Amino acid sequence: MTLSTPSSITTQLGQQGLGEQPWWVEQWMELINSYRYKKRLERAWEYARSGNVLSIRFEGRRVHARVQGTEKEPYKVKLWLDVLSDEDWAYVLEALTQKARWSAQLLAGVMPQDIERAFAASGKRLFPFKLQEVRSECSCPDKANPCKHVSAVFYLMGDRFSEDPFVLFQLRGRTRGQLLSELAKRRRKALAKQARVRAAANGGSPAQAAAGLLPVHPAITDPSRWWRYDAALDPDLVVITPALEGDTGLDAAGPLPLAEEPRCPGANRLFLDQLKLQGQQMASLAMAAAMDHGSAEPAPTS
Repeated sequence: MTLSTPSSITTQLGQQGLGEQPWWVEQWMELINSYRYKKRLERAWEYARSGNVLSIRFEGRRVHARVQGTEKEPYKVKLWLDVLSDEDWAYVLEALTQKARWSAQLLAGVMPQDIERAFAASGKRLFPFKLQEVRSECSCPDKANPCKHVSAVFYLMGDRFSEDPFVLFQLRGRTRGQLLSELAKRRRKALAKQARVRAAANGGSPAQAAAGLLPVHPAITDPSRWWRYDAALDPDLVVITPALEGDTGLDAAGPLPLAEEPRCPGANRLFLDQLKLQGQQMASLAMAAAMDHGSAEPAPTS
């Protein structure tokens, strides 16, 4: 079954090439750019820019393309990666379920920079480690692999990855729909398990947990309790210090899945700058309040 129509994949690069691309596209491009036959790469780049790649389509887990060479008939190109087994995918999905940020970023069309940590649980990788791991065939007489026709398709696949990071998952054996469906199923199971644990801890039954009848912790409905700690602290054990430079919640969270606005290309940067500035201001106020509280004179005793 064809999963992507030829028109859904760009078959010609502009004169500027791929331009600035997300990190996962750059990593894919590093594979082909490591190829030692640079003359072939130059021809492949020209093919990709000149429209010699006539079509690119998915059939199952393989990429099929037609590339016009020097002969009258276009050459047929196939490209694929080794597919992960169901057991391997079970490990990957379990790791993805444990970290909601990964799922949120993928849903927003952003490849998490630490995504390989999810695949490490299976002992496999999402990205090929070397060019030889990208399997390819071409009907041209050139014995070199990849030839310039395969390499041209390789360049255009990078452009496709920039639009949809799920393409890499598809090449490894899971389509976007399959991956999200399995993640949702595992997430529901995890939430049901958490509800049963909370029910047991609060003296309720699993049925009460499922019906949402368990008592709610006050902090859920009163945000002012989130940063309050009423117990006494030993002053000798408390050190008030600002965060290290660059060590903010935004940095720890990784790239935020913000949608681009073509009419205002700098909007995301300005938003993040304002968000960081607000965070710095709030941190300064919190530091001042903490220092003022710590310096208060103790009340006299009679």
